[in-house]
Amino acid sequence: MSANNTTSPDVSPLLAEEEEEEEEEEEEEDYHEEEEREREDRWWKKVLDLEEAKKQVLYALPMILTNVSYYLIPLVAVMFAGHLGDLELAGSNLANSWATVTGYAFMLGLSGALETLCGQGYGAKLYRMMGIYLQASCIISIFFSILVSIFWFYSEPILILLHQDRQISKSAALYLRYLIPGLFAYGVLQNILRFLQTQSVVVPLVFCSVLPLIAHTGIAYLLVHWTPLGFKGAPLAVSVSLWIAVLMLAGYVLFSKKFQKTWNGFSVESLGHVLTNLKLALPSAAMVCLEYWAFELLVLLAGLMPNSEITTSLIAMCVNTEAIAYMITYGLSAAASTRVSNELGAGNPGRAKRAMAVTLKLSLFLALAVVLALAFGHNIWAGFFSDSSTIIEKFASLTPFLVISIIFDSIQGVLSGLVVGFNLRPLLSGRHPSVTYTALNMDSDGVF
Repeated sequence: MSANNTTSPDVSPLLAEEEEEEEEEEEEEDYHEEEEREREDRWWKKVLDLEEAKKQVLYALPMILTNVSYYLIPLVAVMFAGHLGDLELAGSNLANSWATVTGYAFMLGLSGALETLCGQGYGAKLYRMMGIYLQASCIISIFFSILVSIFWFYSEPILILLHQDRQISKSAALYLRYLIPGLFAYGVLQNILRFLQTQSVVVPLVFCSVLPLIAHTGIAYLLVHWTPLGFKGAPLAVSVSLWIAVLMLAGYVLFSKKFQKTWNGFSVESLGHVLTNLKLALPSAAMVCLEYWAFELLVLLAGLMPNSEITTSLIAMCVNTEAIAYMITYGLSAAASTRVSNELGAGNPGRAKRAMAVTLKLSLFLALAVVLALAFGHNIWAGFFSDSSTIIEKFASLTPFLVISIIFDSIQGVLSGLVVGFNLRPLLSGRHPSVTYTALNMDSDGVF
């Protein structure tokens, strides 16, 4: 016992020193690990600010999904028609381009008046007037849909007058006649979208666009391959699917308690606001149509070239491909404009500059992803439109030019959004359906 008592004073200091050394080593290791993590964080931030990128992606994703889904509804029908033959592919592509130029773009532009009227009404807390404006805009859309329908019904002689191939013109005119019911749906759909977007309702729109697209794929397959309609079943499927989308959105407005203030039912008062709405709608429609015509005109010019069945289909496929790629970047552009304007409004020019840098990097990443997908999967993409080996080979030869165009178009789209954000001005027009312009007027929490 005495021996133990004599050694304990000598052993305890040694143990204490060893424990101190171990603690110092652990602290030094923790310090080095923390320093290494900071270096890694600094390296990542130089490449991409993940926090800012996350904010922008969350803004952009609902808009991208909504826009692409509604755009794909008529495009998927073209794909189903294209597998019936080269003539059917050329006819459906020409009809889809003609419908976009003379109908869809016009309806999109007419609904632009609601961005101003409903946006200001919501900001001024004149909630009841938003429902009145919506009804007035729907009246205008239905009236012009009747006029455009007559134009579509007699489109064959007009297309022939524009020196399009007679067989392709006949096929396109037949396709257009079955798209007429969908034109009325598209006009009402765009108005409801604007009505909801000005109230910062974005996420539910994703469900009301993706679900009709999924249903449309099944409907188109059944009508084209399992009924005697065949080629006529593709445009009819578009009309059915667009009306499904309208009913879903209308049901959401009617039965959701969220719109009790902004929708009070149908009213005769809306007739008194038709002219006011029309004064804003017609300039907006003219602006959007001019933007669409600049691209869809290429399809008409392709019809003047030799072997018009092939050239019309190829140019239309390229235009549609670039349109989808542009929508992805344009959704990011709107998010960038929102972030930049928010930070400038809050007096944070440094953060606005950082948001701009992140947007440019994200746009390059997205453009690169689309380009790589197209470069390695162009045969698969072309195969969605046609089984013809000639179409697939010709599309592959055009892919390098399409890739270059997509890259420059993506950069241009994002830069235009940044210009809007730095000037603190709302975007007045867009190149593709259903762009959520009103997100530009929201603050960082999604509130006006």
